[in-house]
Amino acid sequence: MFGSKVQDEVEMQRRPNNRIFPDERQNQSKPLYQAARADRFGANRLDVKNPEKLKVLNEGNIPWHQRILDPGSNILLRWNRVYLMACLFALFIDPFFYYLPLVRKNDNGSSCVAKDQGLSIGITVLRSLADLFYMLNIAIKFHTAYVDPKSRVLGKGELVVDIKKIRRRYIRTDFFVDILAAVPLPQVTVWLIMPAIKRSDDNVRNTTFALIIVIQYVIRMYLIVPLSNQIIKAVGVVAKSAWGGAAYNLLLYMLASHITGAIYYLLSVERQITCWDQQCSNNTSCSLRFISCENIDSNGYQEWRNNTEIFNKCDANNDTFNYGMFSSALTKGAVSSPLAEKYFFCLWWGLLQLSSSGNPLQTSAFIVENTFAIAIGAISLILFAQLIGNMQTYLQSVSKRLEEWRLRQRDTDEWMRHHQLPAHLQERVRRFVQVKWLATRGVEEESILQALPADIRRDVQRHLCLDLVRRVPFFSEMDDQLLDAICERLVSFLCPENTYISREGDPVNEMLFIIRGKLESSTTNGGRSNFFNSIILRPGDFAGEELLTWALLPKTNVHFPLSTRTVRSLTEVEAFALRAEDLKFVANQFRRLHSKKLQHTFRFYSHHWRTWAACFIQAAWRQHQRRKLAESLSRWESYSWWSEDHQVANKPRHEGTSSGGTTIAEGAIAHMHKLASASRRFRADDTAIRRLQKPDEPDFSADHFD
Repeated sequence: MFGSKVQDEVEMQRRPNNRIFPDERQNQSKPLYQAARADRFGANRLDVKNPEKLKVLNEGNIPWHQRILDPGSNILLRWNRVYLMACLFALFIDPFFYYLPLVRKNDNGSSCVAKDQGLSIGITVLRSLADLFYMLNIAIKFHTAYVDPKSRVLGKGELVVDIKKIRRRYIRTDFFVDILAAVPLPQVTVWLIMPAIKRSDDNVRNTTFALIIVIQYVIRMYLIVPLSNQIIKAVGVVAKSAWGGAAYNLLLYMLASHITGAIYYLLSVERQITCWDQQCSNNTSCSLRFISCENIDSNGYQEWRNNTEIFNKCDANNDTFNYGMFSSALTKGAVSSPLAEKYFFCLWWGLLQLSSSGNPLQTSAFIVENTFAIAIGAISLILFAQLIGNMQTYLQSVSKRLEEWRLRQRDTDEWMRHHQLPAHLQERVRRFVQVKWLATRGVEEESILQALPADIRRDVQRHLCLDLVRRVPFFSEMDDQLLDAICERLVSFLCPENTYISREGDPVNEMLFIIRGKLESSTTNGGRSNFFNSIILRPGDFAGEELLTWALLPKTNVHFPLSTRTVRSLTEVEAFALRAEDLKFVANQFRRLHSKKLQHTFRFYSHHWRTWAACFIQAAWRQHQRRKLAESLSRWESYSWWSEDHQVANKPRHEGTSSGGTTIAEGAIAHMHKLASASRRFRADDTAIRRLQKPDEPDFSADHFD
């Protein structure tokens, strides 16, 4: 133990500033056998199943040129997309090298072969910029970890992050292909090799140049396949949308037409030079070096021009030479037109031949020409089966759900006609199907949520439902844990216009929280005569509160509670539903909140309690008014009796007693009738108040837990 400490102190003194590197700090806290397996770059392997996907696997004091990238990180995925765009741009630039040679028409009727200097400079610059992305991709691959094939028995496997192993593996697999794709062969050929060739045969130089470009073009086309597979392996698709995927496949098809048209243009120029060569070889005084525009100012050109007949005999409008499929470009002057005109002509020609598999082609006996035609026919079939097939798949995926909905709607119509449903009921069914389609577009939301992990599903449900649940005053008193439990169990609910969600007296099996639309909630208080109460439920309100009362009872029956109100949709309604079994689970947590504030909140916002309170106040007010009326009548009767007695005592005796007796009797009878009526009214008011039973209330006490 003491010797190891001395060794550590000596090692610390050798280092600058006595610093401990972060990797060693980690190794010191590990067991000895784990620390021995760690090197200065960290562990040789890293488990990909770790949920924390790092962009750089070994950050810290390690230099940037020795850091390792995770192949599944977002930064590498973005680079792959950028690199794919750079590859497509390079594939678009390379065929323009075929447009460098052109046939220039002179004023005296002669022609010569020249090189487009402006185009050569432009495409050289653009091609060099594209080559930088290929070189940068090689550098990135030297620092990208790979999955150990031996660890793919279960899961994604383990990443190898040892930089030496990464470099050895990359050199053995893809390094040489990437180097061949990144080497600037066209630029070197145009500016160094072709000017150094002393032979005057332009066909030899053009053929050599075309072969070099085609070979590298095929290599670059090949690189797109593994690159696309990497993107698909990371995110599932190359393009994020169906239209993007269709456009991507169409772009590849247009690139194939682009390179086909460029080759067609170069071969057209070569066939023109071949005709001049054959006609010049038949004449011993003819010199083929004057075909180049570089020699038109040399001595002897004018004499050769006046004596030669090659331009007249090689005219494409004559039948002296069989140009085959290249006669179209020569007769229409595409080889001597400006760049834009000949480019679009050749692009149209390439697209036409690939779309028709080369059917309209009429070739000559020239071997190269027939080989090119065969290649067009074979490649067109492959491209049509692959690219157009993929594009069709992407486009069909856009309308796939719509077609499924149409088939489902047709099956529903056939079913309704088979069972002879009435017209108004069929219309209601069609309306519901249409409302569900407009709201969900055929997406099964519940299946998507159930396929997610519990943590992600909880966060998604919280994002969708939390604000809505908090708008419900009763739930606003709950803590976050209970709100999460509620949000996790809410499901989507859709309802078309003029649909009865529940009727008074029917069992209630779910509680609704309105998102959009309006509902009418009415009640007759169990069928009482001359009683009707109606309210409008708007976004933020809830219906089915009887279920909450049922769920909060200490001993809940297996039967669902009966609805005390009739709920009908006035407009199209979107809501969240909380089912009975889910509400029962959450209610076990609600019982612990036995506060008076929660009880008052429930009573205040409950429409059933509001209706009962309004009826009770109305009956009590009527009883109070009738009691006041009875008291006022009693006082008035007392006053009337006193007035009559006083008048009878003061009257003379000779008037007789018959009229006085009659008045007293009538007053007594009227008084008795009024008292009986008031008594009946009091008894009726007492009966009405007794009939107004309080609604069932949730058990907010905690006694039953004890």
